[in-house]
Amino acid sequence: MSIEIGEVISVKGTNIIVKLYEESNKETLFYNGEKFNGVSIQEFILIRRGFKDIVARVQGEYLDERLKDEENGCYIRKVELVPIGYFLFDEFHEGIKHLPMIRDIAYLMSDTQVKSIFGKADDNFIVGETLTEEIPVSLPWVKLFNTHIGVFGNTGSGKSNTLTNLYTTLFKNKLEKFGDKSHFVIIDFNGEYTNNQLISKGDYKKVYQLDTRNNDGDKFPLSNDVFWDEELFGILFKATENTQKPFLKRVVTGRNKFKDFPNSLENYVKSTILRALTSTAPKKEFVELIVEISKLTDSKSLEATIQKMAWHGKDGKLYFPNFIPPNYLSGGENDGAYIIHCKPKVDSIKIRQLSPFTELKLRINTQLLSDLVSGYVQFDHIQPLLKRVEASLIALDRVFEVAEEQPVTKLLSVISLRKTSQEIKKVLPLLLAKFYYGAHKQKVMNQSPPEQTFHMIIDEAHNILSTQSNRESESWKDYRLELFEEIIKEGRKFGFFLTLSSQRPADISPTIMSQLHNFFIHRLVNDRDLKLLENTISSLDELSRQMIPNLSKGCAIITGTSFDIPMVVQFKEMSDGSRPDSDDIDLKSLWK
Repeated sequence: MSIEIGEVISVKGTNIIVKLYEESNKETLFYNGEKFNGVSIQEFILIRRGFKDIVARVQGEYLDERLKDEENGCYIRKVELVPIGYFLFDEFHEGIKHLPMIRDIAYLMSDTQVKSIFGKADDNFIVGETLTEEIPVSLPWVKLFNTHIGVFGNTGSGKSNTLTNLYTTLFKNKLEKFGDKSHFVIIDFNGEYTNNQLISKGDYKKVYQLDTRNNDGDKFPLSNDVFWDEELFGILFKATENTQKPFLKRVVTGRNKFKDFPNSLENYVKSTILRALTSTAPKKEFVELIVEISKLTDSKSLEATIQKMAWHGKDGKLYFPNFIPPNYLSGGENDGAYIIHCKPKVDSIKIRQLSPFTELKLRINTQLLSDLVSGYVQFDHIQPLLKRVEASLIALDRVFEVAEEQPVTKLLSVISLRKTSQEIKKVLPLLLAKFYYGAHKQKVMNQSPPEQTFHMIIDEAHNILSTQSNRESESWKDYRLELFEEIIKEGRKFGFFLTLSSQRPADISPTIMSQLHNFFIHRLVNDRDLKLLENTISSLDELSRQMIPNLSKGCAIITGTSFDIPMVVQFKEMSDGSRPDSDDIDLKSLWK
């Protein structure tokens, strides 16, 4: 038995009122060697209805001044309760299945009973303690890491510590069990996890310190199949739908068709330049394109010759103004000017091993030259694409290494974007998500359920999942959001899970927010953020919601499908060396 503290005097829907006895005012009580907390806001009360034990939570309390206990000379104390579940054979079940009746007796709950409400104990996965009861909280890791997770809170509220705590505890307990069955990737915008956080660097952890300012940073490996993708190029280079995307498709299709033939690219370049210089309907743009192709193939003699060429607008021909006749290209392979001045240089073109980025530029320029000769495109329609490709590939070449095969992935990969440009911060997470999701989906396609899992952790997720960004085209933003929305809607069935951390949940796509299963909510004060949580999280009760703007540092409300009830938990602060690199500046030491 337990300690009786009152009886039910009113039941209206799910609102229960209990009249308390005088001795219930104590803060802490002991009975049969067990500790009991007194009645206060957020505490749990047990109401016995026959053989059923109904669990309710205190939502408010007041003194009824109309009623006075004349014998003891005090007013009657009442509390308002909301039922949250019930005990059946000493096992807690969430949900309102039973309601009490008037005059049912209310009892205090022991610490042991309260602990059982928060799930089955697993002493190896303790991350903190409940705020009011100060009971150690061990999270249900089997349920939790099988879902999409959101960690939200204003800057300085402790969300990075919470994220680190969750995965550090997971790796500490399960590191030897993972094998090749699970992989974790952190997209780290601020470089907070690049040292010994989560796992020490070594056999299990690989850190990529990307840098777009110079060539000193690491390069993230991509396979050729991922890089040579027409859809990806269309998004990267912001290609227009009707002209530039079909052009890029011809580039990729041509490469895929002939890539296995020896010297196919070299022959393609030579034949295209030949067609251009012997065309009966030449265009002045030929000169610019052939000069660029000469530079990319390191054909200096051809480059020097073509730079001496000019366009004769009246005659509509290419010619060499400083050469003696024949100096006009009149068309045909037997043209004297072509044979004398150009043919030897074209025949001498030799293409050695090119980087994928140089190869892409070469193929784009050569394809454009070929299309202009055939009359497929207008130069003015494709030229803006060339400029965007040139600008983007410089940064991409500094952060990616494209190879035939993808190297072996370690258990945890941390990709730091701290030293990258704003453009790469937008592009790279999209590339990684597309790459990892596609590869993992293909790997487990015939497995039901999947025998491998993939966990992508995105810190500062509002940077890439925002619907408010005005620095990019609508088509780019739509593609990026659609990809992540597909992952969060369909990824669970393939064992692909997202963990999102953000300061501004209201900036994240509502579709993505609505598909998250579990939430760790730190202090949030913005009305839009609070309103979003109210509309998104059905399991968040009113009292917990009211606490969000006033939560202390490191304190979070945990709720979602993996938890029977919302919990207010004070997370343990990670020790030095394990904390994320996001500590506040110590101005006292700085300004001494």
